[in-house]
Amino acid sequence: MSQYHVPVLLNECITHLQIKPNGIYVDATLGGGGHSKEILKHLDHQGKLIVIDQDESARQNVPQDDRIIFVRENFKYAHRFIRLYKVKHVDGVLADLGVSSHQFNTPERGFSIRYNAALDMRMDKRTTLTAHKVLSTYSETQLHKIFEQYGEVSNAKTLANTIVTQRKQYSITTIEEFKLIIQSCIRANPNKYLAKVFQALRIEVNNELQAIIELIRNMYNYLNEDGRMCIITFHSIEDRIVKNEFKNIVKTNNQFEMNKKPIEPTEEEIKKNSRARSAKLRVLKKNKDLQN
Repeated sequence: MSQYHVPVLLNECITHLQIKPNGIYVDATLGGGGHSKEILKHLDHQGKLIVIDQDESARQNVPQDDRIIFVRENFKYAHRFIRLYKVKHVDGVLADLGVSSHQFNTPERGFSIRYNAALDMRMDKRTTLTAHKVLSTYSETQLHKIFEQYGEVSNAKTLANTIVTQRKQYSITTIEEFKLIIQSCIRANPNKYLAKVFQALRIEVNNELQAIIELIRNMYNYLNEDGRMCIITFHSIEDRIVKNEFKNIVKTNNQFEMNKKPIEPTEEEIKKNSRARSAKLRVLKKNKDLQN
């Protein structure tokens, strides 16, 4: 598990989930299985855990436990599988939106700027849209929008124009080829700049932001009284979406409340796992004492 992905804000998630021993929980992002294993420790033989991950490589991390149901699918479809398994309500939903260390560290997946590989970036290999396809076929306007909105790239318009101009002459099939044709656009710290560009491409390829919205909107009504939804984000765009979605639920339904400020990792955790630095946990709770 530690080689695949170190679970972030683990203790904080368990604390805020307030796990009931006989409850039903959903880990919407199995990843390395760290959060799932900890949830299982707090469940008795009647408890159930539905674990979801669209990445086939995560299957190896499913804990061997009769209380688990594994679903290989995008978490935006979580509600469909809740119904499929005849589950009417759940006591908690957890989602860690970070890309796993395993995905970053597997060169051929194309997620990391550190390696030269095909421009893939698909979380689910069954889908057809790749980063290569985005860069090769999207219009300048579409690319501008992606880099500006999903990566907050300062010179997104120039970057989009450069890509469209350069792809007429040069191939953009690998990470190194891509970095080479946009060399003139890179500003300040090259690694930070490229990280933003790659983030934008990854979000587009996997339709990540819409999936977050659908997870929240489709699952909050499945929460039991005193149920919790805990979502960990890793950049401001995700966090803003989660905060706004939670706010809208609270505003329109007085049975729900949310923590006003996101929960962040301790300095001790950051020292042990530098990737935890940007993590933020937001919690939506369904109160049992309030009525609509």
